[in-house]
Amino acid sequence: MSTDEFADGFETIAIHAGQDPDPGTGAVAPPLHLSSTFAQDGVGGLRGGFEYSRSGNPTRAALETCLAALEGGRVGLAFSAGMAATDTLLRAVCRPGDHVIIPADAYGGTYRLIARVLGEWGVEHSSVDLTDLEATRAAVRPGVTRLVWCETPTNPLLTIADIAALASLAHDAGALLAVDNTFASPYLQQPLALGADAVVHSTTKYLGGHSDVVGGAIVVSDPELGTQLRFLQNAAGAVPGPFDCWLVLRGIKTLAVRMDRHCANARGVATLLAAHPAVSTVYYPGLPGHAGHGIAAKQMRDFGGMVSLTLRDGPRAAVELCGRTRLFTLAESLGGVESLIEHPASMTHASVVNSPLAVPAELVRLSVGIESADDLAADLRRALDGLSTRSA
Repeated sequence: MSTDEFADGFETIAIHAGQDPDPGTGAVAPPLHLSSTFAQDGVGGLRGGFEYSRSGNPTRAALETCLAALEGGRVGLAFSAGMAATDTLLRAVCRPGDHVIIPADAYGGTYRLIARVLGEWGVEHSSVDLTDLEATRAAVRPGVTRLVWCETPTNPLLTIADIAALASLAHDAGALLAVDNTFASPYLQQPLALGADAVVHSTTKYLGGHSDVVGGAIVVSDPELGTQLRFLQNAAGAVPGPFDCWLVLRGIKTLAVRMDRHCANARGVATLLAAHPAVSTVYYPGLPGHAGHGIAAKQMRDFGGMVSLTLRDGPRAAVELCGRTRLFTLAESLGGVESLIEHPASMTHASVVNSPLAVPAELVRLSVGIESADDLAADLRRALDGLSTRSA
């Protein structure tokens, strides 16, 4: 039974798309198909199209159907990690001699893949402030630029790019627009509806939501591009195991309610930080003073659960703050139910140190979880007040 026939609410799609009750048992939770191989009804006679779990698995197929529905695309593909999804899309679109435009504050892992792995393959790149459309247009190399890679919000500076404007710019140049939608999740933002050609996720983050699985995803609307991606997914084999797919499906069911809480808590945290004397700058698109606030309000349902800040006393204070919180756990990654704190220059973005994409050493990134808002505020206030006392 297709959800398209009776429902289009995001929450309903998240719970039902690709997840009808099992016809054999009536189980309402998708079965976990652990088999690596599938019996055939005669040579080439595949039951349900499955032969070998690298090529396809029923649990993975349920996740891929759900992912496509959530993003409003036609083809969804699941991968073993967000970087595997990124690599597959780049290799499907680019060839040696091609050119890619990336954000000036791209995720460190994306920069590392493009600069140090695909760069060895002959793919060139330019890093540009994607909020500056004229600069982005000037960076396009006619006939050579194949892809504009966009993050919005970016990691870790929470920069907001205009997806519709970038899609128009890319298409005018004969290029494609890919959007890393990890920070927003499909609940807050749907890039395909704004003109993007591909959406990429680290399903480790908000889609999984519980810090217990690593995965990635691509969703596209063009069936031909989807066929190319499916070929590479099978040929290279960077696919998630069935249990990983099952965990992401379970996480997706509560995505909407979790994101509402993440956003509400992040708003409170950003407001607290903006008023604290130890804090120099707060990066959160939900604040009216944020440079991308207007565009974010236009293309997002809400402003997300990520907040970054810089400390007035510089790098020393940033590192010290990361060691003073109790509820905010010092750890990499993001998007789980628990709150996390990290020092990007030393952790998630160490790969871009001394590059044009280097992040400020005084920057701290927060992944605001779904705990009690009052408890989170008290934790940060105590940690920040301690900094002020020690530096006085």
